[in-house]
Amino acid sequence: MRVFDLGVIVLYLLAITWFGARFRTGQKTLRDYFLGGRTAPWWAIALSIVSAETSTLTIVGTPALAYNGNLGFLQVVLGYLVARIAIAALFLPHYFRGEMFTAYELMRRRFGNRIGKLTASIFLVTRAAAEGVRVFAVALVVSIVLGTGEIASMALIVALTLFYTFEGGMTAVIWTDVVQMGLYVFGAVLSFWVILGQIPGGWAHVAAVAGAAGKFTIFDFRFSFDMAFFSRTYTFWAGLAGGCFLTMASHGTDQLMVQRLLSARGERQSRAALLGSWVVIVTQFTLFLLIGVLLWVYYRDGLGTPPARADQIYPSFIWRHLPTGLAGLVAAAILAAAMANLSAALNSLASTTVVDIWRYGSSDEGTRLRLARWATVVWGGVLLAIAIAAARVSSVLEAGLTIGSIPAGALLGVFLLGLLTRRAGERAAMAGVAAGLATIAYVIWRTKIAFTWYVLIGTAVTFIVGLAVGTLGGKRPRHSWAAPEEKG
Repeated sequence: MRVFDLGVIVLYLLAITWFGARFRTGQKTLRDYFLGGRTAPWWAIALSIVSAETSTLTIVGTPALAYNGNLGFLQVVLGYLVARIAIAALFLPHYFRGEMFTAYELMRRRFGNRIGKLTASIFLVTRAAAEGVRVFAVALVVSIVLGTGEIASMALIVALTLFYTFEGGMTAVIWTDVVQMGLYVFGAVLSFWVILGQIPGGWAHVAAVAGAAGKFTIFDFRFSFDMAFFSRTYTFWAGLAGGCFLTMASHGTDQLMVQRLLSARGERQSRAALLGSWVVIVTQFTLFLLIGVLLWVYYRDGLGTPPARADQIYPSFIWRHLPTGLAGLVAAAILAAAMANLSAALNSLASTTVVDIWRYGSSDEGTRLRLARWATVVWGGVLLAIAIAAARVSSVLEAGLTIGSIPAGALLGVFLLGLLTRRAGERAAMAGVAAGLATIAYVIWRTKIAFTWYVLIGTAVTFIVGLAVGTLGGKRPRHSWAAPEEKG
């Protein structure tokens, strides 16, 4: 039975690698490689944003959240919408003043080279760490499907994704994202109906049993000022604040997402892509959470034996219980999400390295393009190494979100400091970032505050400290949105 399923998976892996590699044709400049020549339509960028926002963490981790709890994670998704509106109004106008390749060029123009490199370095370290956890997440699926070890599974996915990202650049990232997202959403819908069909009594039984157990609960409006309130991860207040600030940081200051926004044909199309992506993401999260509820009812009724690890609930079920061919298709869909996110990470890490750290490395476009491609290869090796070290995490979804939240507040805080104030200069910005990172480090290791509050806390501390240092510094710093070398 498994031979045909394996054939479907192998065929997909080969086809998507070939499809992505085809986009190498016509690439002559960094604009082509890192921004896709700014030719992609808004709807493709919107789907690419969702694809990057999803990853295997969502596919294997979100059903596990509902399986162990309820639909409370949707409270976080509400904050995603508020953040998108703020980004469209505040960030995008600045990003489309002139041509930028990375988010951190904006900080270099506002504060100077040191803060530009600092924010870029923070992104590189934390994006690599978070992406390493995501690469490990896909190994949970591949090891079940192929029966290989986790290291071999990670190496296979990294190698194939690296190949087409190396060849096709951002154009390959966007269009393979579109294909891969269509595949994994189709796989999720298919899985939903197959699981539902195997539960005696169908949806009426699921609604009765899961409803009585509180599985469909979304909102938790409990409010207080004690530590218990801030330690609860999924409440309305934590979700709205956490989702809003985390998304403002990820979509407004994280190169993984900003690079997609910069690839649009203009600010208007970039805004349409950003706002349109929310409609897709809320539908998608709801679907995966409901799959978790179905699996909870399925195993509660004694229809099977659940795996020991909650993150394996969904991939284990589809491989063991879906009909021949369909199991391979859905497994391929999960791999699609992994490869889509990994390709985006590789390209964004390479662009930040070449543009912000190396400062392009050469004046010759051909040399720059070669540097960009080999930076992609180096980061592929780094992510594989981190993934191997990530095998000890308990929840891959929450681990990825937590790692991403550590620097996000400091980055968002310094961006807001630059966009909303004129008093703060580079010294004030550096002080704010240092204070924000130190505060979040203390919160993580010395308190029980939930990760949904990390970005809000880091943002507030960074902004307040930076503004205070800038105000107390006396002389008002000269302000310009031109790059440092262009000033004067």
